Amino acid sequence: MKLGIITPVLTLTPGGHARWEREGTIDDVRRIAQAADRLGYDHLTCSEHVAVPADAVPTRGGRYWDPLATFGYLAAHTERVRFATDVLVLGYHHPLAIAKRYGTLDRITGGRVVLGLGVGSLEEEFKLLGAPFEDRGARGDDSLRALRVALSQTTPSYDGAYYRFADMVVEPCAVQERVPLWVGGRTARSLRRAVELGDGWCPFAVTPEQATTWLAKAATTDAWAAREQPLEVVLQTHRPVDPSGAPDDAGATARELHGAGATMLSLRLIHHSVEHYIEQLEAMVEVVAELD
Repeated sequence: MKLGIITPVLTLTPGGHARWEREGTIDDVRRIAQAADRLGYDHLTCSEHVAVPADAVPTRGGRYWDPLATFGYLAAHTERVRFATDVLVLGYHHPLAIAKRYGTLDRITGGRVVLGLGVGSLEEEFKLLGAPFEDRGARGDDSLRALRVALSQTTPSYDGAYYRFADMVVEPCAVQERVPLWVGGRTARSLRRAVELGDGWCPFAVTPEQATTWLAKAATTDAWAAREQPLEVVLQTHRPVDPSGAPDDAGATARELHGAGATMLSLRLIHHSVEHYIEQLEAMVEVVAELD
């Protein structure tokens, strides 16, 4: 089973971070990224919020490092681990802006970008940025279609319901022939969007039971049957695991998520320092190896 990590320090969600992360630095993140790279982890994540209303911070958190700048730095210190935006909010950006910025990052990293994308839910942030909120679902679908066309070619053209472009040069573009598009969210609709338009599904706050039910239903649809490639299912550990202190429990969680349909895990770990986090990364590799 492939493993990724929900990168510490970069976000501080209420009740979802360790104390040391409050004073964590980019050097701490670099050490973790290099350890993940050395150990064969598939990806690191970084989320996006431009500005969080003060009254929403107690539930959403206020710290969100910018994915583009953060990944650009980490790319220079790693060789193979991928960088997954989990997630960019589609409505905040024109598709060609995403294609240019993350196409450039894909070239810098040698093809290690994964675009995790979502339609967003923080209405105040949409208003602040002048982005339409009510039709964000339909607009996001159109953006996904436009991105599929635009990411890997320098002269893309697209004519959709919300976005239209032609006779424009976007250079550099991504080096991957098909940049993976993972769809985030916490609803069954996000899975339908992933099946119809994406390469993967990376939900949050979805239980294994919900994932099992939704995936079973999705597998009966025409859109699922029409897919050319299997859907990557990236499930987060629904509670932090402690592979060095409680390896059996960590293994049981991995089995549960695999049984729910996960092809890849995005890990939340119990940790008390940078050093302890890296120890946990090492221990989880051993735990998963035992499952094989």
